[in-house]
Amino acid sequence: MKFASEFRDPTAAKGLLAAIAHKADEIGATGEKPVHIMEICGGHTHSIFRYGLDKLIHEGIEFIHGPGCPVCVLPMSRVDECVEIAERPEVIFTTFGDAMRVPGHKKSLLQAKAAGADIRMVYSPLDALEIARRNPEREVVFFGLGFETTTPSTALSIQQAAREGLNNFSVFCNHITVPEPIKALLDDPHMVLDGFIGPGHVSMVIGVHPYDFIAADYGKPLVVAGFEPTDLLQSVLMVLTQIAEGRASVENQYARVVPEHGNPVSLAAIADVYERRPSFEWRGLGEIDASGLRIREAYRAFDAEEKFGIGYAAGPRDVPEIEGCACGQVMTGRIKPTACPQFGKGCTPEMPLGALMVSSEGACAAYWQYGGARVAAE
Repeated sequence: MKFASEFRDPTAAKGLLAAIAHKADEIGATGEKPVHIMEICGGHTHSIFRYGLDKLIHEGIEFIHGPGCPVCVLPMSRVDECVEIAERPEVIFTTFGDAMRVPGHKKSLLQAKAAGADIRMVYSPLDALEIARRNPEREVVFFGLGFETTTPSTALSIQQAAREGLNNFSVFCNHITVPEPIKALLDDPHMVLDGFIGPGHVSMVIGVHPYDFIAADYGKPLVVAGFEPTDLLQSVLMVLTQIAEGRASVENQYARVVPEHGNPVSLAAIADVYERRPSFEWRGLGEIDASGLRIREAYRAFDAEEKFGIGYAAGPRDVPEIEGCACGQVMTGRIKPTACPQFGKGCTPEMPLGALMVSSEGACAAYWQYGGARVAAE
């Protein structure tokens, strides 16, 4: 098995599209009365547009793009705090590349770097650890960002720093969790959602049971999915089958990668290093209880918020979004990217106004990358 070409087989895809069409007709899904399926993960959004699934699938299926892009949901105030830390002369600030161009209220990390701040792109928090070892006279800060997918690597790096006594290393922690914002969306009376395609990479860490409440409490089916075209099509078919049969459960289409109970080593590292914040601010969703992680007291020496007296350690900030930018509405599935008045005009990949246009998992970036000028014109 190559685990790629087999899941892009045109014959298999055509068969799944036909089965989806049959099931959609069975439940009465039409263009005027569609079944709304939210793909939570931004990686799924990009796959849908990369393979043209939104054009190929039955007209009665409408994909709703969810908040599964950690860069996109970060409020502008946290970007401002990154810049504030990075501009300190004693600091080497390290970050993943997709966060470099996310605009803050005044500037992005890339603009701060151009102005002289020592900001370095890394591929892993372990790279930041190595920079700390080589620069004992400098404070090295890693921008810890992401859902449960990237949380374990940051936790393991903090554990390693503690073992080595690397006191010049710290993490600006912005790790967040998936289930809590999904509950917030389901509690929103304006959201119309019939089912979910669950995130594959997050579920690889946490397993499938953290989503049980979606089926048990809200009666909505969720299918954890892979990222190839037949993965997504099979997952849509599984959601429709549940709807047709009048049931709601959590199913795992991505069983070749996602274990039922997650990764025990990763979960143990997360539990050791992190605890829940009382609340955390999300772009477009506001404050959500227990949706963010912070570093536990035992590892507080490696918490950049405490070390520099910034972020939640100094009290949350209220930084308004850029006027006319609809990132929050797009990110929560209320509108499509093309409904934003700035899409393709004031906001492009070259001159972005919002995170969704520059993140590798942003919905606006997906629309632009696979549609470009045609999408903007439409």
